[in-house]
Amino acid sequence: MNEMVTIPKDEYLRLKEIEEDMADLNSAADVLARIKAGTEELIPSAVVDRLLAGDAPLMVWREHRGLSQAELARQSGVNRIQIIDIEAGRKTGSAATLKKLAIALMVDMDDLFDARDQ
Repeated sequence: MNEMVTIPKDEYLRLKEIEEDMADLNSAADVLARIKAGTEELIPSAVVDRLLAGDAPLMVWREHRGLSQAELARQSGVNRIQIIDIEAGRKTGSAATLKKLAIALMVDMDDLFDARDQ
């Protein structure tokens, strides 16, 4: 049998806001726990600024990881000329190529696409 409780709308809205605040706090606590555990990466604002400014994502992530084009080529198995062409915007790279680069850079494939194109 369903039990019903009637409360004023203002009280309902207040309780709803508290529920949303608790969900936000729980999400923040989860992120903090991942940061402390070392499983959540913090991205410097300079990297985010470059991505938002339209710099080539592959170049931004490669430089953030401290890799040369040659070293990224070695670690990913992707030809250095392909990396140069992708960074210069002359080519986009196949899904297989982008997957290799993403793995080597420890990012999602989506991170290698220009945010303004999505």
